[in-house]
Amino acid sequence: MSILKTYARCFVHDLDSALSLYETLVGQTADLRFEFEGASLAAVGDLLLIGGPPEVTDRFRDTVGPLVVDDLTETMDRLRGLGSQVVGGPSRSATGTFAYVRHPDGAVIEYVQWDAEILHKVRLNERVCR
Repeated sequence: MSILKTYARCFVHDLDSALSLYETLVGQTADLRFEFEGASLAAVGDLLLIGGPPEVTDRFRDTVGPLVVDDLTETMDRLRGLGSQVVGGPSRSATGTFAYVRHPDGAVIEYVQWDAEILHKVRLNERVCR
């Protein structure tokens, strides 16, 4: 099990109007942009912007992540062995497969295994931007 990438979540009201500010701050364009359960998302560097009204975005505020891993099944098995509980998923999204896991300390973490094309795209963008 390896963690390949982590993101800090930033909640914004309107992704379209906020995106250019974060792209300027990070110094690169968004690696990913997609819709998920009514929210608009964009990954810029190590930030995951989540846009939409509070009634859409509030449900994402109680979890940490996402943490991108190389093998979601192995990660969940290892975490279960450490006393964690899978509380959501695994499910599919525009970027791959994800699950929510409650750690023994109470933290709920979103783990994601990206599809190969997403992993390649983000890794390629990271090399170009550094």
